[in-house]
Amino acid sequence: MEYSNLISVTGMSGLFELLTSKSDGAIAKSLDNGTTQFLSTRAHQFSHLESIEVFTTHDNVFLAEVFIAMGKSKEALPSEKDPKAVTAYFKKVFPKMDFDRVYASDMKKMVKWFAQLQKHNVEPTIPADEPAEGEAEA
Repeated sequence: MEYSNLISVTGMSGLFELLTSKSDGAIAKSLDNGTTQFLSTRAHQFSHLESIEVFTTHDNVFLAEVFIAMGKSKEALPSEKDPKAVTAYFKKVFPKMDFDRVYASDMKKMVKWFAQLQKHNVEPTIPADEPAEGEAEA
């Protein structure tokens, strides 16, 4: 399982591994319980984890950067059910996060998702910049 294949689905908790996409939806496997199911685009929206950005006090950063900082931290993961503990955790682990624009519910999701990544031994990777047209790759 690769970080680039993981998605978040509106209306459903947890993360999913995208197995294949279709014109009217996708087939995905839940990381929570391992079930494979069809998810219709009529009822759900999909967000690839590697495309999600987090507000900071400067430029936005990819969610993977936050996950990498969480992995390097010696702080224990807080319970996602305690919003004050989650906010205090991120103030220590990723202090440049813009706490006025990143809601407690978003931080709770990040804690839950990071725990799922650790459970499944998935390493977060920062997406590589695609070269602009006309540029040669080094």
